[in-house]
Amino acid sequence: MSRLYKVEIDETGLPVPSAEMDQERRVAIFDLEESNSFALVDGPEGALALTLGMQAGQVRFDLANDAGRKADAFTLSIAPLTQAIKDYATLCDSYAEAVKTLPPARIEAVDAARRDIHTEAARQLQSALAPHVTVDAATARRLFTLISVMARDD
Repeated sequence: MSRLYKVEIDETGLPVPSAEMDQERRVAIFDLEESNSFALVDGPEGALALTLGMQAGQVRFDLANDAGRKADAFTLSIAPLTQAIKDYATLCDSYAEAVKTLPPARIEAVDAARRDIHTEAARQLQSALAPHVTVDAATARRLFTLISVMARDD
């Protein structure tokens, strides 16, 4: 079985993230590096380094083994995830505002909706990744978080 030991973002062409987006990205990377299930469908097993990048509406996955040699590379269109990315961004913003002003019951409702969108988007991503890699639900959630932060244009 393979796993990611290192995750990086290729910043080329990406807007400078807000402080909140940068924090979300750093947490997702940390969580991925600590715990993940990530195996190439037709590739070597072992520790892998992942570099994620964006180009022309696609997420680029560049994978290298622990010796730094290319293990695989592929792209995924973000078009099927566009609505989920927008909905997730809206709910994240709503949650940040809710924490400042709303009572706990309303905050919990916004948070539940945010988690539901995140879970569904991770399922969509898991399915889109299936021809290339096998990931568990938690890994798909963290990868979706990174992709959504990279794809946001605000």
